[in-house]
Amino acid sequence: MDNSGIYVGLDIGTTSIKVIVAEFVKGQLNVIGVGSERSNGLSRGVIVDIDRAVFAIKKAVDQAEQKANIQISKVTIGIPANLLEIVPCTGMIAVGDDSGNSKEIDSNDVFRVTKAALIQKLPPERDIIDVIPDEFIVDGFDGIKDPRGMVGVRLEMNGVLYTGPRTVLHNTIKCVQRAGLEVEDTIVAPLALATQALSDGEQDFGAILIDIGGGQTTASVVHDHKLKYTYVDQEGGEFVTKDISVVLNTSLENAEKVKRNFGYAASYLASKDDVFPVEVVGKAEPIQVSGEYLSEIIEARLTQIFLKLRDVLQGIDALKLPGGIVITGGVSALPGVKELAEDIFETNIKLFIPQQMGLRHPSFTQAIGLVSYMTKQSEIERVVKASLSDNIASVDKIDSLKENRVQEKEEYNESIKPKKQKIKKNNSLEGFKNFFNTFFD
Repeated sequence: MDNSGIYVGLDIGTTSIKVIVAEFVKGQLNVIGVGSERSNGLSRGVIVDIDRAVFAIKKAVDQAEQKANIQISKVTIGIPANLLEIVPCTGMIAVGDDSGNSKEIDSNDVFRVTKAALIQKLPPERDIIDVIPDEFIVDGFDGIKDPRGMVGVRLEMNGVLYTGPRTVLHNTIKCVQRAGLEVEDTIVAPLALATQALSDGEQDFGAILIDIGGGQTTASVVHDHKLKYTYVDQEGGEFVTKDISVVLNTSLENAEKVKRNFGYAASYLASKDDVFPVEVVGKAEPIQVSGEYLSEIIEARLTQIFLKLRDVLQGIDALKLPGGIVITGGVSALPGVKELAEDIFETNIKLFIPQQMGLRHPSFTQAIGLVSYMTKQSEIERVVKASLSDNIASVDKIDSLKENRVQEKEEYNESIKPKKQKIKKNNSLEGFKNFFNTFFD
């Protein structure tokens, strides 16, 4: 399936909301617009104030629209792994006629067998976030990835069902809709993150992905290209900032600044001789704080987080996976995170930082992962996902969705033509200047 077109990912995080607009063409993902806005109305990864969250989403989307020079109407959103449950599902239907004669399997049959697999008794407080097929079975022949076009009498599907709290899913979708946007797809956040941060080999042989965000830290176990387990610790970068604020008796704003500018995750990497001023509440003059003392505060909180994760991951033998641990998320940008994690987990640790121009910071990994996940979805996966809708006509939208993306891409290319022509008219000196500015970015 050719997934060429324009994709938009919306990452609603505790500390920031990020929007990524990307063009996927010839197997290459090119980011053409970015929006980033300070989050409001979220706590520990969950929306607690819809109005404030909507306002922040609108501002982030406006930024991305201006940079990409397109109007954003549909977005793909990530659903956090809070209280996520991963359960197997199985469905079976007859595809032949009343006489038991076989017939050719089509998308509607895939829709029906997925519906059969979704017939489960869910608690009223839970909703289905996603369903992913593992295999289809046609008349006893298993291991089939896409049964459409095959002839059979009986069709079965084995898959994985992801369910989450109804409150989290409903509030997230409602915020996006109130911001004037259509939710194109909902994706379990660790699934999207894995497609970006883990290599094919790591996803195949097994690895642990740790996302240290502002409001919480999520550990995900991926094996055989499937999300097997998630654990969420309700502590993240905001807790580090609060610790600095309390210990140094300074405001949260100042605590965040000194954490970013002078902090180390491993205190032995910091120096006693490196001192910096910190404004203290109740004092006219700032106090002098050493880098080592600041890093001891940071190290204490991160050690607590890592120790919790280690105990949980040891309990399921995940630390034995050959892929080791890959760490990403905004807090992982602190120097010394890798060294501290190696001391605690005693396994191979790797930091992941996106390599897209202008987005080389681990806080963008989730947003980029959302658009990357969409470009890698197969057509059969989209047909299965469409079955979450009660309307069978939604299956027919798969082809029209592809046509819309192609049209969006053509409109975007038309909109930037004048800019390309203008660049060509610049003199050679200006051309060299633009080249070196881009090269050394």
